[in-house]
Amino acid sequence: MSATLSTQTTPTARSAWWTIFRTCIEERLVYRGDFALGTLMRFLPIVTQVFLWTAVFASAKTGDGAIRGYTRDDVVAYYLLTMLGRALSSMPGLASGIAAQIRTGEIKKFMIQPIDLIGFCLAARLAHKLVYYTVAIGPFALVFWLCGDYFPEWPSASRFAAFVLALGMGFALGFFLEATLGMIGFWFLEVSSLLFVYMLFNFFFSGHMFPLEFLNGSLPKPLAAVLAYQPLQYLAYFPAAVYLGKLDDEAVLRGLALQAGWVLFFFMTCRWSMHAGMKRYSGYGG
Repeated sequence: MSATLSTQTTPTARSAWWTIFRTCIEERLVYRGDFALGTLMRFLPIVTQVFLWTAVFASAKTGDGAIRGYTRDDVVAYYLLTMLGRALSSMPGLASGIAAQIRTGEIKKFMIQPIDLIGFCLAARLAHKLVYYTVAIGPFALVFWLCGDYFPEWPSASRFAAFVLALGMGFALGFFLEATLGMIGFWFLEVSSLLFVYMLFNFFFSGHMFPLEFLNGSLPKPLAAVLAYQPLQYLAYFPAAVYLGKLDDEAVLRGLALQAGWVLFFFMTCRWSMHAGMKRYSGYGG
């Protein structure tokens, strides 16, 4: 029997999703008390980044102290903002977890019970992010305050709203993209190699390593034009570039529209993959 609860908005359905969401929050509050300290430790490499980019800009000897529109301070601020974006858009264990459930047969519980796989995973991830930021907001605030001199002046209200919207859609894009990768497990039992390749591309083309202007400037124009439309940039680069004012208003609006388009694309692809995979899935035994 296929899951039907995902499309219902009845009181029973809403109660079920609220129970799932609340239970996931309670579980994470119990076993993730290390969030605050762990988050603070993740910011320690920023010290290395300051020294690294100071040396890079010193060796570049640019007349205006900028490389492709970025100063040393811009790059440090960019790095901090991408850590914020990646904390929202990254979904560790989502794709591999879905693939493992398919491989072990655990997926059968979503086929015989009125609980939707994607909706269940989404509720769990929302709970995870809520708990994470509730506990880790202190370390984030402390680090951003200590590094306040690297940031430009506070962006306008419209620019800040675009930044927040980009972060929110980054979460949705990261979730549906990785859930889609997990659904490949219906066709291939082992997807770990594929996920490794994805993470490698994600590291570079999301802008997590450095601003994409640095990469695009060294690529042939046709390839750079193609990469300008790829979805991974919206997981880290785009929100940071919006906040820092590296994109004009037209580019911001165009980017938000493209990001929304990619969210819709992977939402539909994820749904199609799940339904198509469950139709071909066969499970035997108790």
